[in-house]
Amino acid sequence: MAVRAVRGAVQLERDEAGHMREQVEELLTAVLERNGLTTDDLISIWFTATPDLHSDFPAAAARHIGIVDVPLICAQELDIEGAMPRVVRLLAHVETELPKSRIAHVYLGAAAALRKDIAQ
Repeated sequence: MAVRAVRGAVQLERDEAGHMREQVEELLTAVLERNGLTTDDLISIWFTATPDLHSDFPAAAARHIGIVDVPLICAQELDIEGAMPRVVRLLAHVETELPKSRIAHVYLGAAAALRKDIAQ
Protein backbone atom coordinates (compact mmCIF):
# COMPACT_ATOMS: atom_id res chain seq x y z
CA MET A 1 0.00 0.00 0.00
CA ALA A 2 1.38 3.38 -1.00
CA VAL A 3 1.26 6.64 0.94
CA ARG A 4 -0.19 9.46 -1.13
CA ALA A 5 -1.04 13.12 -0.49
CA VAL A 6 -4.41 14.56 -1.44
CA ARG A 7 -4.99 18.32 -1.71
CA GLY A 8 -8.24 20.19 -1.32
CA ALA A 9 -9.73 23.61 -0.64
CA VAL A 10 -13.00 25.40 -0.23
CA GLN A 11 -13.85 29.10 -0.06
CA LEU A 12 -16.30 30.03 2.67
CA GLU A 13 -19.04 32.59 2.09
CA ARG A 14 -18.71 33.93 5.63
CA ASP A 15 -16.73 33.41 8.81
CA GLU A 16 -19.22 31.52 10.98
CA ALA A 17 -18.49 28.30 12.87
CA GLY A 18 -21.53 26.43 11.56
CA HIS A 19 -20.82 27.44 7.98
CA MET A 20 -17.17 26.43 8.31
CA ARG A 21 -18.13 23.05 9.72
CA GLU A 22 -20.61 22.45 6.90
CA GLN A 23 -18.16 23.44 4.15
CA VAL A 24 -15.17 21.54 5.58
CA GLU A 25 -17.34 18.45 6.11
CA GLU A 26 -18.39 18.67 2.45
CA LEU A 27 -14.74 18.98 1.40
CA LEU A 28 -13.62 16.02 3.51
CA THR A 29 -16.51 13.87 2.30
CA ALA A 30 -15.68 14.70 -1.32
CA VAL A 31 -11.98 13.87 -0.82
CA LEU A 32 -12.88 10.48 0.65
CA GLU A 33 -15.57 9.63 -1.90
CA ARG A 34 -13.70 10.75 -5.02
CA ASN A 35 -10.65 8.72 -4.02
CA GLY A 36 -12.52 5.65 -2.77
CA LEU A 37 -11.14 6.13 0.74
CA THR A 38 -12.45 5.40 4.22
CA THR A 39 -11.38 7.03 7.46
CA ASP A 40 -9.19 3.96 8.09
CA ASP A 41 -7.09 5.00 5.06
CA LEU A 42 -6.27 8.40 6.58
CA ILE A 43 -2.81 8.86 8.10
CA SER A 44 -3.02 12.58 8.93
CA ILE A 45 -4.61 15.81 7.75
CA TRP A 46 -3.06 19.27 7.76
CA PHE A 47 -5.54 22.17 7.51
CA THR A 48 -4.76 25.80 6.81
CA ALA A 49 -7.13 28.75 6.97
CA THR A 50 -6.63 32.24 5.64
CA PRO A 51 -6.03 34.91 8.31
CA ASP A 52 -9.58 36.26 7.93
CA LEU A 53 -11.12 33.07 9.38
CA HIS A 54 -11.49 33.12 13.16
CA SER A 55 -14.75 31.35 14.00
CA ASP A 56 -13.52 27.77 14.49
CA PHE A 57 -10.81 25.23 13.80
CA PRO A 58 -11.28 23.39 10.49
CA ALA A 59 -10.24 20.18 12.26
CA ALA A 60 -13.38 20.42 14.39
CA ALA A 61 -15.39 19.52 11.28
CA ALA A 62 -13.35 16.35 10.83
CA ARG A 63 -14.00 15.34 14.43
CA HIS A 64 -17.71 16.12 13.94
CA ILE A 65 -18.01 13.56 11.09
CA GLY A 66 -16.18 10.85 13.00
CA ILE A 67 -12.54 11.30 12.06
CA VAL A 68 -11.42 10.85 15.65
CA ASP A 69 -8.30 8.67 15.61
CA VAL A 70 -6.37 10.54 12.90
CA PRO A 71 -3.78 13.21 13.74
CA LEU A 72 -5.05 16.63 12.64
CA ILE A 73 -3.39 20.03 12.75
CA CYS A 74 -4.53 23.53 11.87
CA ALA A 75 -2.32 26.42 10.80
CA GLN A 76 -2.76 29.90 9.38
CA GLU A 77 -2.18 30.35 5.66
CA LEU A 78 0.27 33.05 4.58
CA ASP A 79 -1.26 36.50 4.43
CA ILE A 80 -0.48 37.37 0.82
CA GLU A 81 -1.89 40.55 -0.70
CA GLY A 82 -4.49 39.72 -3.33
CA ALA A 83 -4.95 36.10 -2.20
CA MET A 84 -8.42 34.60 -2.25
CA PRO A 85 -10.16 35.33 1.07
CA ARG A 86 -11.91 32.90 3.46
CA VAL A 87 -10.22 29.73 2.22
CA VAL A 88 -9.68 26.48 4.08
CA ARG A 89 -7.11 24.18 2.52
CA LEU A 90 -6.22 20.62 3.40
CA LEU A 91 -3.39 18.22 2.76
CA ALA A 92 -4.35 14.66 3.65
CA HIS A 93 -1.86 11.81 3.80
CA VAL A 94 -3.52 8.51 2.93
CA GLU A 95 -2.81 4.87 2.31
CA THR A 96 -4.14 3.82 -1.09
CA GLU A 97 -3.49 1.59 -4.07
CA LEU A 98 -4.15 4.53 -6.40
CA PRO A 99 -1.17 5.77 -8.42
CA LYS A 100 -0.31 9.46 -8.07
CA SER A 101 -1.89 10.16 -11.45
CA ARG A 102 -5.30 8.90 -10.26
CA ILE A 103 -5.50 10.89 -7.03
CA ALA A 104 -8.50 13.25 -7.14
CA HIS A 105 -7.60 16.61 -5.61
CA VAL A 106 -10.78 18.41 -4.60
CA TYR A 107 -11.30 22.16 -4.94
CA LEU A 108 -14.90 23.11 -4.29
CA GLY A 109 -16.72 26.17 -5.62
CA ALA A 110 -14.63 29.27 -6.20
CA ALA A 111 -11.57 27.52 -4.72
CA ALA A 112 -11.25 25.59 -8.00
CA ALA A 113 -9.55 28.72 -9.37
CA LEU A 114 -6.64 28.15 -6.95
CA ARG A 115 -5.33 25.06 -8.71
CA LYS A 116 -6.88 24.72 -12.15
CA ASP A 117 -4.07 22.32 -13.01
CA ILE A 118 -5.14 19.66 -10.47
CA ALA A 119 -8.72 20.52 -9.45
CA GLN A 120 -11.18 17.70 -10.16
